[in-house]
Amino acid sequence: MRVIAGTHRGRRLYGPRKLALRPTSDRVREALFSILGNRLTSSRFLDLYAGTGAVGIEAVSRGAAHVTSVESNRDALKLLRKNLELCHIGEEIAVLGQTVQQFLSRSEQWNGPYDIVFADPPYAEAAGLPALLAESRVDDLFALDSRLVIEHAAKTALPMSLGCTRFLRRYRYGDTALSLYFRSHTVQA
Repeated sequence: MRVIAGTHRGRRLYGPRKLALRPTSDRVREALFSILGNRLTSSRFLDLYAGTGAVGIEAVSRGAAHVTSVESNRDALKLLRKNLELCHIGEEIAVLGQTVQQFLSRSEQWNGPYDIVFADPPYAEAAGLPALLAESRVDDLFALDSRLVIEHAAKTALPMSLGCTRFLRRYRYGDTALSLYFRSHTVQA
């Protein structure tokens, strides 16, 4: 695993050896940041199910102003913190050691609204993410004209809308898919 582009380009990151983690592959990470394009510059980025932190580190490397990483697995948190130390990243990334459900239910700790929300749940949990987002009333999490990207198994179907966001496009990379949603300028009551 390595940082693909930006200020930390080429930096090798610690990856899971015997952990039951499935980090976002370099290929899918490259595609994700290509999809986001210049939206990333100076953005506020939320990385749900952050794992090793590779996506958040890549976001900072490519110009995100701030990243909030949410991860509950202790071993993954250790790797994430080792990777931040390896890259000498400090205040640009806030790490919250808790479940995504806990994070979503505590709006006082949100460091948003976020311009980009990336969620990479364990593939078996991806189908439950829409309900989790709906239950948590997360509209204030998203800045106007923001993007939500969910990484999931290509065989998993996600709904056309998630709270205040609407489906825009799905990208497929082998067994992996990225579903892109946007928050429109109009907010429904």
